[in-house]
Amino acid sequence: MTDIWKENGIEKNNEYAILTNEIYEAWSGMNQKQYKKYKGLKKESLRDNMDNIELILTDLGEEATKRLVMKYRSFGIKENMMVAREGGNVARVAKEDLESKLNEKIVTNNNKIGVIFVKESKK
Repeated sequence: MTDIWKENGIEKNNEYAILTNEIYEAWSGMNQKQYKKYKGLKKESLRDNMDNIELILTDLGEEATKRLVMKYRSFGIKENMMVAREGGNVARVAKEDLESKLNEKIVTNNNKIGVIFVKESKK
């Protein structure tokens, strides 16, 4: 993803973070910082504390964004922000469809730290 953005005028580290947050917000309703707080994480990796469907949705948003950037040839931060939202929206639609079929929320505050703690406390 970063290579594609770099080819399309994104050069600063904070711009990559902005674009990544656009994807996260579009599909999950939260930016990375909010998502980490929701899961009760401090310095831990957000991705390492996502379940499989959360990871798949993150990857879907990123891959959709990558392909849209390549198709539209978006250039610069403003154009890439719009495309990042569109890519994230692809994952949001998938999330909402699955949630309606399961009749439950996909994004939860469960994380591996809590899972490990619960398992250890049962011993």
